Amino acid sequence: MQDRETLKHHAALLDRMAGALGIDLEEAALSGRLTVDEISDAVLRCTGCAGPAHCTSWLAMRVGARAAPGYCRNRDLMARLRAAAPEAGRL
Repeated sequence: MQDRETLKHHAALLDRMAGALGIDLEEAALSGRLTVDEISDAVLRCTGCAGPAHCTSWLAMRVGARAAPGYCRNRDLMARLRAAAPEAGRL
């Protein structure tokens, strides 16, 4: 089991990644496009990443990215959410 600080750190990375891609995780959850279990699973997948420091650097330089980096363990989820976002046609 992951410790609380690790989970918080990776939850923040997940949220920042979503934001960099123009995805509002809260809105996705409230609209039913994302479940609480999917969020939990995404955070746990993120904790398995070997490069959270690289991710932090990538996020610091990316705003309005079209896709998560290839190494992102949540790349497929982010692509699905981005495609289903109400504003997807405007990005």
